[in-house]
Amino acid sequence: MGSDEAALHARGLDYEVGGRKLLIGLELTVRAGESVAVMGPSGSGKSSLLSLILGLVRADGGSLLVAGKDITTLKGAKLARWRQRHMGMVFQFGELLPELTPVENVALPSLLAGTARTEAFGKARTLLANLGVPIDGTFTADLSGGERQRTAVARALMGEPSLLLADEPTGALDEQAREHVADILFRVPRDSGCGLLVVTHDAALAARADRVLHLLHGRLVDTPEAGTA
Repeated sequence: MGSDEAALHARGLDYEVGGRKLLIGLELTVRAGESVAVMGPSGSGKSSLLSLILGLVRADGGSLLVAGKDITTLKGAKLARWRQRHMGMVFQFGELLPELTPVENVALPSLLAGTARTEAFGKARTLLANLGVPIDGTFTADLSGGERQRTAVARALMGEPSLLLADEPTGALDEQAREHVADILFRVPRDSGCGLLVVTHDAALAARADRVLHLLHGRLVDTPEAGTA
């Protein structure tokens, strides 16, 4: 994917829950190699936006192009394959299996997708080593919070995604671990050329992005209105 191409392009996105319009004609572009942070008050629709991009819920209107494909036209196995091939996701609490080793956690999605065990484990080990996570002789449950989140980043990068999504990726970490994970996360677009979209309440984390947008009244704006930030 070239640096001038869009990893994500949302056009006229509408989404309503329980009679409440969370997104109204929302427009968003994240280019390859670019990082974008989305901030906004609780309940503004930030997590819903991520769910829409992942294809976990359906938009009421508009289109969502990920790596050039409108995922609103995909269903079932085709959607799952496109997600596995082009998207990586880092959750606030990692969503890792504590009884597995870090290597097993990182390799698992590739194994489920049919990648040979030797190839999947080899790539997982390389990613974890590059991110400074202990590889041998430990279970994920025994890792520190920062190490677990770095493991989650490694897992999200296993498929070499076009688009990396992160939902409050440093929200559960102490200050030192938060800085370390943030350093790694915002290095990814520069190193791999993928687009990065981070949803966060942390203004310091958001400030690291190439662009900061605010989700207010169903739309994304560059500058929040007075009293709404």
